[in-house]
Amino acid sequence: MSAVRPAPAVRPRSLQARVLAAVLGVVVAVWLVAAVAGWVDVRHELDELLDGHLAQDAAWLLVHAADDPVVAGVHGSTTVVPAASREMRRVAYQVWRQGRLVARSDQAPAEPLSSLSQGYEDRQVARTRWRVFTLSDGRGTTVQVGDRLSARNEIAYAVLRSALWPLALALPVLALLLWGGVRIALAPLHRLVEEVARRRALIGQPQAQPALAAEPATRELQPLVGALNELFERVAGLLEAERRFTADAAHELRTPIAAIRAQAEVARAAADEPQRARALDGVLSGCDRAARLVDQLLTLARLEGQAERPRQPVDLAALTRTVAADLAPQALQQGQQLTLDASGPFVIDGEPTLLGVLLRNLMDNALRYSPPGATVALHVGPQGWSIEDSGPGLQPAVAQRLGERFVRGEGHDAAGSGLGWSIVRRIARVHALAVTADASPALGGLRVRLQPGATSPVGETILP
Repeated sequence: MSAVRPAPAVRPRSLQARVLAAVLGVVVAVWLVAAVAGWVDVRHELDELLDGHLAQDAAWLLVHAADDPVVAGVHGSTTVVPAASREMRRVAYQVWRQGRLVARSDQAPAEPLSSLSQGYEDRQVARTRWRVFTLSDGRGTTVQVGDRLSARNEIAYAVLRSALWPLALALPVLALLLWGGVRIALAPLHRLVEEVARRRALIGQPQAQPALAAEPATRELQPLVGALNELFERVAGLLEAERRFTADAAHELRTPIAAIRAQAEVARAAADEPQRARALDGVLSGCDRAARLVDQLLTLARLEGQAERPRQPVDLAALTRTVAADLAPQALQQGQQLTLDASGPFVIDGEPTLLGVLLRNLMDNALRYSPPGATVALHVGPQGWSIEDSGPGLQPAVAQRLGERFVRGEGHDAAGSGLGWSIVRRIARVHALAVTADASPALGGLRVRLQPGATSPVGETILP
């Protein structure tokens, strides 16, 4: 069985060649149209000129037909007049008297050149196409003078050829000049391609690259350069975020994994059942913490790399009821009281899934960092959304750094990684929501508020 050969790569067409071909095609097309128009005009003018000569020759022959004995045919036979010059052989004439051919030129046939008694006619006689003018004196004498149409065409071709051959010789010179002009005009594009190729080789390297700059004369490249700069800036930001995220995540994952390993070793070496049970409980707790950390890492990674999602009106009051119902068993298990005050709808344009993740993180933090028996109060109204708890709150130094990855409050026993606030900040930025965190005036713990485009009063921490 013979191996299948890969299809040959199709070489992309050159933009320079396409522009040159398009310009030359237009030039040649215009040249051909001009040639056709010139041919029509030359032929029209030539026909008018030669028709005038035919009429003039016919009038001259008719006037002299009666006086010239040769032309008059006094001998009762047809007189054949030889051409005196090469130019006369182009024109043929016949003299008819009382329906009898009395004289003709030697290049004229014996049969009538025209079937008309007066005027112009194009007619084929003896396998030759003629342009004939017929003139009669009304007394039985008729003169017919004709031109071969082929001779007229030769004259028209000669006139047109003399006008067009300089253009035909100039076409290769024009193509060469156009090639040079197109190459010079596309030079900024070539330099931009080289610069983009150079930057492509540096993707992933930490050094910062200056923004691309389009030449002032290349207005058409300005939108492309702007889009490329935005793309490079976004890629650099994503790479830097991924690098920082990977380093931080690897550092943070070592803690629960090391704890799980330590508890497993304790369980394996335990001598009695209670000690083994406590060690296994520690293993399960470490697994839960690692699973939550991985889940938050995946959520944050999706938020960092996803494109803009379609928006729709979302009622945070209804969404809060749904999330609170999901977290109610967690609050009951810890003996905490979860209250909801929805005084009115709070509708924003957003993505329901992301907003649900945001509310879930805030509520989960409030429940997990509040002691058993604490109260967590939710408030939703037209002015915004807030959550308060009766927990220990946050130290001012930590409150200033809320939203940074892996930053947590000190003195808390609850398992966590500090990624919840990073997720909250990212989703809030996408939805243009201001997140403020301060001390709860009613419950004494932490109060977090969400407001669309709000600014924080003095003494509060605003995120992002």
